[in-house]
Amino acid sequence: MSHHHDAPLRSSNRDLQEIEKNMDRRRFLTKTSLGIGSLALGSLMGMEKIFAENPQTQPLLSESANGLAGLPNFMPKAKRVIYLFQSGGPSQLELYDYKPKLMDLHGQELPDSVRDGQRLTGMSADQSSFPMTASAFKFSQYGQSRAWVSELMPDTAEIVDELCFIKSMQTGQINHDPAITFFQTGHQLPGRPSMGAWLSYGLGSDNQNLPSFIVLVSKNAVQDQPLYARLWGNGFLPSQYQGIQFRSGQDPVLYLGNPENYDGKDRREMLDYLKSLNEVQFDTYGDPEISARIAQYEMAFRMQTSVPEITDMSNEPDSVYEMYGEESRDPGTYAANCLLARKLIEKDVKFVQLYHQGWDQHGNLPGGIKNQCQKTDRATAALIKDLKQRGLLEDTLVVWGGEFGRTVYSQGTLSTDNYGRDHHPRCFTKWMCGAGVKPGFTYGETDDFGYNVVKDPVQVHDLQATILHLFGIDHEKLTYKHQGRRFRLTDVEGHVVKGILT
Repeated sequence: MSHHHDAPLRSSNRDLQEIEKNMDRRRFLTKTSLGIGSLALGSLMGMEKIFAENPQTQPLLSESANGLAGLPNFMPKAKRVIYLFQSGGPSQLELYDYKPKLMDLHGQELPDSVRDGQRLTGMSADQSSFPMTASAFKFSQYGQSRAWVSELMPDTAEIVDELCFIKSMQTGQINHDPAITFFQTGHQLPGRPSMGAWLSYGLGSDNQNLPSFIVLVSKNAVQDQPLYARLWGNGFLPSQYQGIQFRSGQDPVLYLGNPENYDGKDRREMLDYLKSLNEVQFDTYGDPEISARIAQYEMAFRMQTSVPEITDMSNEPDSVYEMYGEESRDPGTYAANCLLARKLIEKDVKFVQLYHQGWDQHGNLPGGIKNQCQKTDRATAALIKDLKQRGLLEDTLVVWGGEFGRTVYSQGTLSTDNYGRDHHPRCFTKWMCGAGVKPGFTYGETDDFGYNVVKDPVQVHDLQATILHLFGIDHEKLTYKHQGRRFRLTDVEGHVVKGILT
C-alpha cells in the first residue's frame, strides 16, 4: 500500500530537481526582476516618506547591491564620516583635559588610592616612583562654550563651538596594537571587519565610481607604531567592503593603471571575458567571494578615470591652501589628506579614514607633542571650517582621537623641562562634530588627577554604537553570520551615548 503512495512522491521529487537544475541564476534574476524593481522604486521615493508612513524599526532582510534591505533602521543624521585617527595615544592632559590642581601636586607621588592597582605597561612597571606631572603648556577658555584648550591647538581653539568633547573615553586595552584594533574593529584580536567595512556592507555606496571606504595615511608622520592594512580590512565580510588606501605619488591606488601598451578598450574586453568565466565559476560553486571579485574588477575599471580626477588638486584656489596650511600642497601629508578627505566626501564617499602616527610620547613629550600639533592643528580646524562653509558639516560626521590617553605620572625621570607619559586606558579625550552631534558641548568628566572617570564614562563599543546610530543603524541589528555565530561591530556590548546627540 505504501508502495503506491511513494511512487508519486519520488516522481514529484524528480520533477522538482529537474526544475531546479534548469532554473539557472540568470533566469532566476529575470523572473524576480519585478521584485528587485519594486525595491529600487521604494528607495527612489525618499527615506522621509517611507519612515513617515512606517516609523517602526526596520528589520534586516537581505543583502542587495546597494547595502542591506531594511537599512537604515531609522532616519539617519549622517551620510558620511571622516575619522581623523591620531595613532599612538595623544595626551589629553596636554591638549584638552585641563587639570590646574596638578600645578600644586607637580612632582608628588600619585596616591595608591587613585591608581587603585591598575596594571601598568612594561615601560613603567619597574618604576619605583610615579611623580604626578603638570602640563608644560598653558590652557585658556574659548568660544561661547568656554571650552578649555591648550596653547598647542590655537586653530582648533577657534572652532570649539562646533565640537563635542568626550572627556570620559575608556578602553580595556593598554598596548597599541590591541587598542587600535579594538577601536577600528570592535575587538582587540585581528580578524574582525573594520568599522568602515561594516558601514559599506550595511549601507552600500552612494558613488559607483569610487570605493565607499577610503584610507589615507600621513607620509610625513613619526613612524613610532606600525599600521597594518587589517585595520581597514573586511575581516570575514566579502572582500569588496575592505578599505582602499590612497597613496601620494603617481599611482594613488596600487596596480590600478593599465600595463604598458595596453589601453582602455583592451581592459574592457579582458574584463568582459573574465566576468563570463567568473559567472560560470559562480554558477558551479556558488561562492559569494566570486561575486565580490567581479565587483572589485568592475570598480577598478571605473576608478581608472575617477581616481586621477579626484586626486587632482590643480583646481583648488590658493585661498584653500592657505586655509589648510602650506603642507597641504604636498600630497600625502596630513594637511593634504585633510583636503583630499573633503574632496572625497563631496563625491559621496561614505567613510574616509585618516591615520596620523607619532603621538606615542613616552619621553620628551613637550617637544614631541608640540611637533605633532604643528603638523595637524591647522589642517584639522581648516577641514571643519571648509565643511561648514560648503554646507557639508550638517550631514558629515567628523571624529578625532587616538586609541588611549597618557598617564598623569611621568614615565622615567621628571626634570624641570622634560618628561614623558605612559599609555593610559582609564580616561582620555575624543571629539566629534557635525551630523547629529551637539556643538559646543563637553560630555563626561575626569577626577582632579586626570586619572579616573568620575562622570558619564564612554566605552569603545558605546562610541561605535553611537556612530552607527547617527547613520540610522541599530548597532544590534547590523550582523553577519560567520562560523555559526552572528557577529556585529559592537560584539555583545555598546550603548548609544544619547547625551551627545542633538
